[in-house]
Amino acid sequence: MPKADRRSRRTFITAASGASVSLSSAAEPDVKVLYAELLPHEFRKRLGARPIAYLPLGTLEWHGEHLPLGSDAIQSEGLMIECARRFGGIVMPPIHLGPDRGRPAPGGGMLYGMDYADSTRPPRQLDGSCYWIPKGLHLQIVDAILEQLKRAGFRAVFADGHGPSRWSWAENLEEREARYGLKLFGVTRDIASQWKSQVDHAARNETSLMMHFRPHLVDLSQLSPDRSVAPVGVGGQDPRDAGAAYGRECLEASIELVRRMFVKAGLLA
Repeated sequence: MPKADRRSRRTFITAASGASVSLSSAAEPDVKVLYAELLPHEFRKRLGARPIAYLPLGTLEWHGEHLPLGSDAIQSEGLMIECARRFGGIVMPPIHLGPDRGRPAPGGGMLYGMDYADSTRPPRQLDGSCYWIPKGLHLQIVDAILEQLKRAGFRAVFADGHGPSRWSWAENLEEREARYGLKLFGVTRDIASQWKSQVDHAARNETSLMMHFRPHLVDLSQLSPDRSVAPVGVGGQDPRDAGAAYGRECLEASIELVRRMFVKAGLLA
């Protein structure tokens, strides 16, 4: 990496974010952190205090009969809003497009993601899924966002959300760091086993997170009360065992991992 880039990172750690700041154990609920809602003076203040951007990686995808189609973005954005209010930084609008596995459908067309999961029998196009783009295009979109974030003055970016988007982001961190001179964070393999946010598909974990973030959007009555009837297009523990308290527990565990990553990188004291 060029010497100038190394210097800029040291400057970020020691000066651009101000003096060492102690971490708050609780978010400030009234603080504006969404990029799209900030006035210019608010943007300048938050960027100057902590030039970290958060990028939610979402979809518009079937999440069972009981969860909204935008669940991926809602959960990732919710976690990042909480992080930004505790640690500083600004939350970008979610991306609602992403890569996923795909295969030809019998009789024509394509199946993507949960369309042919074990819990989708027979395999079929699930209602409402409208997010798939080729992996290469997704890489280009994220590259363009990173270029603009660097131009706007950010020095670090944390991104996470939809599983295939998560892994695409994580596997390209080192190359992108070198190319853009940004410090990048994600759910990498070394912390994946400890990560507790969005670790299933519309099952107990994601349903619990949604019950914490947006309980009015969750409707478990859409699932059969008969436990022998498996929900279609759901992967993981039974969502009928979900609860908001468990969602909060999973959220806090993941926020703590973000805190540790930032502290290890020297972005927080």
